[in-house]
Amino acid sequence: MLGIVVSRADRASVNIGEQLLALADWTVETDERRPDADGGGDVYRLEDVELREFETRHLELEAVDAVFDDPDLLVFASKHAGETGKLLTAHHTGNFGPAEYGGEDGSFARAAPNAHAAVVEALARHAPEDYDAGMECTHHGPTDIDTPSMFVEVGSAEPQWDDPDPARAVAKAILDLRAIAPDAPRENGARRHLVGFGGGHYVPRFERVVRETDWSIGHIGADWALEAMGEPDTDVLRAAFEASEAAYALLDDDRPELASTIESLGYRVVGETFARETTGVPLSTVEGVEDALGRIDEGVRLGDPAADHEGPLAVLDLPADLLEEVQGIDPDRARAAVRRRAVGFETVEGGTKLGGRVALSTKGARASIVDEFAEILATKYESVERTDDAVVARERAFDPEKAATLGVPEGPAFGKLSAGQPVEVDGRTIDPDAVHVDREHRFPL
Repeated sequence: MLGIVVSRADRASVNIGEQLLALADWTVETDERRPDADGGGDVYRLEDVELREFETRHLELEAVDAVFDDPDLLVFASKHAGETGKLLTAHHTGNFGPAEYGGEDGSFARAAPNAHAAVVEALARHAPEDYDAGMECTHHGPTDIDTPSMFVEVGSAEPQWDDPDPARAVAKAILDLRAIAPDAPRENGARRHLVGFGGGHYVPRFERVVRETDWSIGHIGADWALEAMGEPDTDVLRAAFEASEAAYALLDDDRPELASTIESLGYRVVGETFARETTGVPLSTVEGVEDALGRIDEGVRLGDPAADHEGPLAVLDLPADLLEEVQGIDPDRARAAVRRRAVGFETVEGGTKLGGRVALSTKGARASIVDEFAEILATKYESVERTDDAVVARERAFDPEKAATLGVPEGPAFGKLSAGQPVEVDGRTIDPDAVHVDREHRFPL
């Protein structure tokens, strides 16, 4: 059940509430157990939605989820104030440091990472043409909410708060959450939830991860929030992870002390590459590949078969000399050949070059990689042969020593002979065949 909090002290919230009521056929019940100012009085219901109004500002409400009838997700329809122009936004609530605007110090409301990702997408989809949609870091109260919750807002000044068009967009985005679970499903003991650290109040890097991967983000401690926290506080950090149902952290910048503290608490610090590589891949497969080859953030990459992989992996070496040669000929095709067939593979030089080991799920995958490597060789060499223990490439090559022995001067004549054209030297015609040799290159398997 989706619970919606409307504050009469917030003109944008009232506007969003009116749009919500206009978008569906609500029933109205009377709750006489509590005062109208505290969420009682008229209560608006759909089959799976409950909307209540309060006189108090959102961030000053206490244990507001207890007023609702056992909600699975709680959304605060709110205004956004700032110098950001026309903006629709969403964020979680809490305080990494002192509570200057509601809630408790070092405390967090239960986040709703999966629903938050869904509403960010919905805000962008419904936004009027001249509005942006985005995310904010964790800030202000309330914090005493055990139900997964978030603020969804219209910004950023009075003309926007009173405008029915952005209010309607926010209302539509909120109602789109009716079929959305607050959390991503649990996989391999964890969820695809991240806690974010660093950056400004508006969080483009974390927003990029939410929009472009299948990872969601719970609480986000911006630079100013971490400065308010001071030294990494293990109790506060643990609370942020627990309130986000997260086992992973994503840092916006290099913070070795914070990263070390997070890892010491049993959580894992990952990079944006990890979120992108693991999108669409079961976390059990990710764990299997990393156990076999090493961490993704240290250069391991996932191949196309990873998305559907089940079962054991075989870790094998690729033929070193052959790998080096094909990467020199066509590195993009060589990498694609491995990516199409390997569940996971090593890279070096900042992820730009294939490493030597691969994790495979089928017996024939390595042989198939070698076959395509042989095809890459054939684009350079005159003939390529695959034997049981090697790939043999043959070429007919210009021999400068032979040319010099026949009195051919270095320079343009060498170039013509190398290109297969005869040249005249002291009245003699030098045929290209006379200065070419057959060479064989053997690449052991």
